[in-house]
Amino acid sequence: MEFKTIIEPFKIHSVAPIAMTTEAQREKFIAEVGYNLFSLESDNVLIDLLTDSGTGAMSRNQWAAIQHGDESYAGSPSWLLFKAAVQNLFPYKHVIPTHQGRAAEKILFTAIGGEGKLIPSNTHFDTTRANIEYSKAEAVDLVIAEGRDPSSLHPFKGNMDLVALEKFINETGVENIPVVMMTITNNSGGGQPVSLENLKGVSAICKKYKIPFFLDACRFAENAWFIREREAGQGDRDVVDIIREIAGLADGMTMSAKKDPLGNIGGWLALNDDDLAGICRNLLILTEGFPTYGGLAGRDLEALAVGLTEVVSHDYLKYRIQSTAYLGNALSKMGIPVVLPIGGHAVYIDAKALLPHIPALQYPGQALAVELYKVGGIRGCEIGTVMFGRKPDGTEVPAAMELVRLAIPRRTYTQSHIDYVIEVCAEVLKRAPKLGGYKITQEPPALRHFTAAFAPL
Repeated sequence: MEFKTIIEPFKIHSVAPIAMTTEAQREKFIAEVGYNLFSLESDNVLIDLLTDSGTGAMSRNQWAAIQHGDESYAGSPSWLLFKAAVQNLFPYKHVIPTHQGRAAEKILFTAIGGEGKLIPSNTHFDTTRANIEYSKAEAVDLVIAEGRDPSSLHPFKGNMDLVALEKFINETGVENIPVVMMTITNNSGGGQPVSLENLKGVSAICKKYKIPFFLDACRFAENAWFIREREAGQGDRDVVDIIREIAGLADGMTMSAKKDPLGNIGGWLALNDDDLAGICRNLLILTEGFPTYGGLAGRDLEALAVGLTEVVSHDYLKYRIQSTAYLGNALSKMGIPVVLPIGGHAVYIDAKALLPHIPALQYPGQALAVELYKVGGIRGCEIGTVMFGRKPDGTEVPAAMELVRLAIPRRTYTQSHIDYVIEVCAEVLKRAPKLGGYKITQEPPALRHFTAAFAPL
């Protein structure tokens, strides 16, 4: 039988302290850093839901593997274990390790981007978009209409609009599209999955026009689990088989191994094209390191090899998805608007709906994120006009959605921590009508959300 309580499928082996702070202290801390949650010292955060990237807890087997790491500069046995683990799930010919996902993106788009190029995706995330734009190419989002509606209950809101994709290819010209990307799960759209049927559709269109198809696959296991749970005919399949089928539909991938591979650092670029792989390896040597370590220590490679075997556990994935839904469903039930259905790695609060009195260019997402920190020491992340509103030409327009992401680190917090988050959100809901907006007082030319400074209006 099924029990109500969602228990963690692990025991706590080691613990780290949480510094307990007061609201008055937190108001001082956030003001001192210009109201940017990225600038806070983590010791001043109670529950850190800024990101699920590299913030998870590694298993005892991963820590044991770290002791086994071989630090040879070239051809380390740790590299061979890592490569075999990657190709067991993603059987691409070339595996190029990097220190994290954005390094893989930088190498790929340096090689294939450039002025006049356009790169469509369901929704590009922030570093992907920034690396495309840095190469002078243009990032284009073609997610289905339901993916732009936070309240839609479509089971695969991360899907690409296939009609729009083919129309885009015909209007733009095949020669101007070096690659089609697909982000799984769709982080910017609420951690929403992509269906296997949709992936097959994108793959077929790319083959028809002879355009390479790449995956931004950092949450591949969560996406595969959603396919197993939500897509007709997939319910009896092993998640590993689904992952391999997804990989076989594409020509390559970028990966931040700080997400589903359960690492604190790492990533890779994998692909089949020999010529492109040669170019990318040369760029890797220039910027990251030799092709058998790519900016990672041997111990990191070994930890990731183990993580790739642990993340495909059905017990783990069931817990992961259910525990995230536990938070999202609780917030929705109390009247806080969230992106539905609940995604895999995070709960996304709809700040536009919660704070309708704050205009988009006064950053309602930032206002909500700051208040969550002040009230309860919870650090979330604005995913709205601060992150996506500034265009390469310097103009600013409201983002399609104004969200605050509460990203759940893997194997890190227990149900009591999440119950505390729910209580804090309930208090913020009471205060919501009185919250005001923010202005930016200082910002860099790109990826401003990381380092910008704000002031309350």
